[in-house]
Amino acid sequence: MSDKKIILFDGVCNLCNGFVQFVIKRDKKDVFRYAALQSEIGQRLISERNIDTTKIDSVVLIEPGIAYYIKSNAALQIGRHIKGYRTISKVLKLIPSGLRNIVYDLIARYRYAWFGKKEACMIPTPELKAKFLD
Repeated sequence: MSDKKIILFDGVCNLCNGFVQFVIKRDKKDVFRYAALQSEIGQRLISERNIDTTKIDSVVLIEPGIAYYIKSNAALQIGRHIKGYRTISKVLKLIPSGLRNIVYDLIARYRYAWFGKKEACMIPTPELKAKFLD
């Protein structure tokens, strides 16, 4: 499992859940594993890295033993592993992260208003359960 990259996401956010579903469908090389930020393992992984969830509360990418990425850097790192999105990720990476994060933060701030919110975290189907960390 240590070779898998971990995507932590806001489990009650419709946009974040949609993003995870989007990645799962395109993760042909089985690169990623998933956990809700609100889950026990999500909280542990966040705590181990001293990530302030008052500032980062939507998507975090963890490459175990290497690094973690937040905000737009996380999204672009994820895109690098998805066929058809590698080039756009490389191009967007040319934009300074401060500018990218202005857009990212705007979307993150209004994601519940624009896309809605669930009452509880997504429960994966039996077929997808192996992709989610317990």
